[in-house]
Amino acid sequence: MSRKLFCEISPFTYAVSQQKEIWKRHLKDFIGREKYAKHRDTEPFPVCVHAYSNGVIKHGQGIEPELQQGKAHNIRLACAKINGLVIRPGETFSFWHTVGKTSRRRGFQPGRVIVNGRLTAGEGGGLCNLANTITLLVLHSPLTITELHHHSDALAPDPNGQYEPYRAGTSVNYNYIDLRFRNDSNQPVQLLARCKNDILQAELRAHKPFAHTYRLTAEDHHFQRQPDGSLIRHAIIYRETLNPADNQIIDRQLLRHNHSRVLYDPALVPTSQIRE
Repeated sequence: MSRKLFCEISPFTYAVSQQKEIWKRHLKDFIGREKYAKHRDTEPFPVCVHAYSNGVIKHGQGIEPELQQGKAHNIRLACAKINGLVIRPGETFSFWHTVGKTSRRRGFQPGRVIVNGRLTAGEGGGLCNLANTITLLVLHSPLTITELHHHSDALAPDPNGQYEPYRAGTSVNYNYIDLRFRNDSNQPVQLLARCKNDILQAELRAHKPFAHTYRLTAEDHHFQRQPDGSLIRHAIIYRETLNPADNQIIDRQLLRHNHSRVLYDPALVPTSQIRE
């Protein structure tokens, strides 16, 4: 049996380890030379580079309605911080520099978080949903992701049983597990985000179209049953660069070999997608 890490001994040691990482990130940012995006413009830029929307309230066995409502509330608060943010050439977007600390004093509520691979309640929980939506926008643009962390993308059954790459799976945790991207293009871009009727709507906008368009594809998607009866989702995810004139593929980049533990009832996974 392997020895537990210090952060796994108890909730107290987990909190101590977390605070250590928070202060390490504060120090790293203080001595760093990153130029973070701060300017905001509420008037939408004319060109929509990519748009994405999804429901923030999940329903099903084992899903606590109170935590889902807390999640929706937290996403609304974070959207208010992000909406209209302009990332100029050379600037970096940081999720936590923009949103700030998710404390109760700042209005955040308990929502779903993943701790040591398990879903539980946590203050400010649910913002991974928003971070993942922003990740999807950036992956459909030439912007450069400089920091990205993953957790399981199998948090709930796939809609209509269809796998959608990067529908979930981006991990953020104040402030040392961040989502960051840099604008290495020759024009500013703008993030729009709002939560309306429990639907998260987000757009990446620019002043003029980029030279290429992008799409995500997945190969060899399936679930593998483990000896303990749990399931692991497998998929190979690519990003394809397209010529907008004829939609032909001009580049194909491997993004991730996905191996995610299913965190919902395995009985809800279609048997046709399971390999024993």
